[in-house]
Amino acid sequence: MVGDNMKANVAVTASRTALYQGHVGKTDALEIELLLESLYRAYEYDFRGYARPSLTRRLALAREHFGCRSYSQLQDVLLHEPAALPKLLGFLTVQVSEMFRDPGYFRALRQEVVPHLKTYPSLKVWVAGCGAGEELYSLVILFREEGLENRTLFYATDIDRDALKEAEAGIYSLDRMASFTTNHRRSGAKESLSEYYHAGSRAAVFDKALRKRTVFAEHNLVSDAVFAEAHLISCRNVLIYFDRPLQRRAIGLFREALVWKGFLGLGDKETVHFTGHDETFESFVRKERIYRKRGDL
Repeated sequence: MVGDNMKANVAVTASRTALYQGHVGKTDALEIELLLESLYRAYEYDFRGYARPSLTRRLALAREHFGCRSYSQLQDVLLHEPAALPKLLGFLTVQVSEMFRDPGYFRALRQEVVPHLKTYPSLKVWVAGCGAGEELYSLVILFREEGLENRTLFYATDIDRDALKEAEAGIYSLDRMASFTTNHRRSGAKESLSEYYHAGSRAAVFDKALRKRTVFAEHNLVSDAVFAEAHLISCRNVLIYFDRPLQRRAIGLFREALVWKGFLGLGDKETVHFTGHDETFESFVRKERIYRKRGDL
């Protein structure tokens, strides 16, 4: 029986090498699959459903960082030096973002979604894959400006514990404030972004009060269950790194979490279509990838 299971695992691993479509050689592809399997079995972090081209690029950077000649050597480091895990997760989880990224999305929230949210006596917002917190603070600030902050509970979740610590700290380099401020203004802001942070010599520290209604928690869209009921879920530029089955799973979680006629915001290259959940959602602001859970199901 053990031998049969091993043969089955090897067969599955070998078949997955076809996912690389020539991005790496067969040996590297097989080593990467074994590395991903080891990461899952040893630490229960499951990246096996991530799209291979982007994952391969990030693993190549990790291999270079750790000074490894092969992915097998990187696997050895991972298994025998647990302290290397947080750094590797930093490479595998994409944390590149900015406040009010794609201002049109936040403007659409203000103009089209907020009027509906104002009809609820209390609200829950789930920022899934929050990274270092840029999108979370964008939403909290927007809700404060629209008079919704005090009736809203925010959930900020991510797979990366270190990223969550950054999000909870709310500290960002000063050289990022110019783009943050421009995005904020273009989103239809009613106040200056500088009202919400204190500028030090090198960093901007956002007001602690912005976090008073936020719960920070680890959550894995790959393997965990629904995190909480929500009226709005914002998960932007995360699904593009998933393969189709994993996208289907994530959208299924969002469908379960959303209240009747709740809202889902995705990145500009993401969609609920082709995930098996098309009939659950209707396009609410098509251009900005904002969907609404249908109320007739």
